[in-house]
Amino acid sequence: MTKRLAVSLLLCGSACVAASAVVVQEKIGDVRALYDGKLLPDLQVSTFRHVDRLFPTHKIARGKSVYPLPASPAPLKDLEFTSGNRKYDLAEFLSLGRVAGLLIIKDGKIVLEDYELGNTDKSRWVSWSMAKSICSTLVGAALKEGLIGSLDDPLARYLPELAGGAYGKATVRNVLQMSSGVKWDETYTDPNSDRRKMLNLQIQQKPGEIIRFLGTLPRAGDPGTIWNYSTGETHMIGAVLRAAVKRPLAAYLSEKIWSKFGMEDDGTWWLESPDGLEVGGSGLSATLRDYGRFGEFVRLGAMTGNESVVPDGWFDEAGKSHVIGGKPVDYGYMWWTYGANAAPEHEGAFRATGIFGQGLYINRRERVVIAMWSARPKPSGRAVINENDFFAGVVDALRK
Repeated sequence: MTKRLAVSLLLCGSACVAASAVVVQEKIGDVRALYDGKLLPDLQVSTFRHVDRLFPTHKIARGKSVYPLPASPAPLKDLEFTSGNRKYDLAEFLSLGRVAGLLIIKDGKIVLEDYELGNTDKSRWVSWSMAKSICSTLVGAALKEGLIGSLDDPLARYLPELAGGAYGKATVRNVLQMSSGVKWDETYTDPNSDRRKMLNLQIQQKPGEIIRFLGTLPRAGDPGTIWNYSTGETHMIGAVLRAAVKRPLAAYLSEKIWSKFGMEDDGTWWLESPDGLEVGGSGLSATLRDYGRFGEFVRLGAMTGNESVVPDGWFDEAGKSHVIGGKPVDYGYMWWTYGANAAPEHEGAFRATGIFGQGLYINRRERVVIAMWSARPKPSGRAVINENDFFAGVVDALRK
């Protein structure tokens, strides 16, 4: 404390002390400008930290116990890796990628934890499309409970209003694989794309409007014949889950995973309308360690206590590439996968990925989990360093 401030507080008494304790709320930006990639760096970062102020949310409640993440006795030091025929180190990866948080876990122990851009271990940060992978894991939980009968059930079994539309013949499995055959444009920065139309409906905050919109979309092909990445598919899965489990997705996530596995802090999840349906493909926010814990939960077979939350072999199927329409696709059940041409370090690995550079990398063979936040300037396509090369470099370094 400076002398001038100390004297001022002494002169004006307790009122000044109380005023000095007031926390100034960080500014957040406009959500359309955010998707346009037009927010300036500081405003973008504060918005990512406080996305729960953009829309109503449901809380993902933590439980009474916390899954421990102790520090490793062998921390990761002096990391170097190759990307695009050039060597990089950790400082370059963090700086050039505007990485806001990085957590690397090996054998359940933290080998590296770093926060940048004003974040701390108590900051929450938006996952963007990483939420899709969490949502698909809830499908596995509902399948294990028998609340979803089969992945080959038509969506209309759970959402009868879809019968007769483009989604009428699509199955739960089709949608998990982004292969419903429904036409969709995911371009984040195009105000006329389907993704932006979905965002505009979310801004209106009218219950059921997004599902009604999805029901009007045209067909591009038969279910199972075309792969097309679509946030609409995940919102559809969220609606199926809500109908099947008969409670909010945030409550189901808390009940099945968040509170049982031992997340340290509450999370939040965007809603399409006040107290309405969670946005299945986006808007989930949590601390970096809790994203890391979710990765550990998956790596360890989705165990809570002595029983797996998902069916046997779920992640063997959910985390592998599939053939759709006769073509191999490096995508599982809303997890990104590594095909035949990937680096050997990635054998059997899979990842959740979000726009602006979010990531959760899970390598069960190597017993490695990497959780990463970033604040890249545009939603997609602006990475200076290939993050998969970084992940491979981490795996290789931790073998030594």
